This record gives sequence, structure tokens and C-alpha cells, in this order.
Amino acid sequence: MSNGERALQFWSVLVFAAREQKLVTYKMLEQMTGMVRQGAGDVLFYVYCYCKRHKLPLLNYLAISQEKGVPGDTCPGNLDDLPAQQARVFVFDWLAHGAPSADDFEAAKRAEKSAATATS
Repeated sequence: MSNGERALQFWSVLVFAAREQKLVTYKMLEQMTGMVRQGAGDVLFYVYCYCKRHKLPLLNYLAISQEKGVPGDTCPGNLDDLPAQQARVFVFDWLAHGAPSADDFEAAKRAEKSAATATS
């Protein structure tokens, strides 16, 4: 299964968590999607890229480390105002937005990598 397809699985779990105004640990994401440990961060990067590209609240900010209670150290973006950003995720109408495809996630990641390369 590609990371774009995994991102679609994560998207569904995270949208449900947002509707319920809940945070989800990386371990829970892995268990709910059958993913092998150590890959959640890579897949969440696809979700981040998609949200950033489409100017959506950063849905990946609902995924947290069980030990620290916040997104992991490799989480992209500015976490200074994390509670307010998570609140924006909670109130956004994710169901009205619809679910992206695996190809949408792949395209968003390519665009993010291209933009990062262009600014380096």
C-alpha cells in the first residue's frame, strides 16, 4: 500500500476524530489502520501537505505522541499556538470538504517538496 493510500486511511480516522473533538495518538492511528510501527510520521506528512496546499486547517495536528501529548518532533509547521490550531481543526466542516484521493495526497507532497527545493 502506498503512502498516499495510507494517508487516505489516516484522513478518515482524523476527520472522525475532528468531528468528535478528540486527539488521536500515533499508536491509535497505527492500530486502526493496521500500519506497522514507525511510519505514522511519514504518512501524516502527506496529510499536512494536502491541508497546506488547499489552505485547510492542519488535520495532522490531531495526531499526537502518547508520551508527550503533542505532535512529534518531526511534525512540520509552527506548533506555537497548537491548542488554537487544533480548535480550528475541530470546527471545520470536513464532511462538506469531502475526502481527497490517494493521488491528491501524492500530488500535494510532490508540490511541497518542489516548493521546498525552490526556496533552498
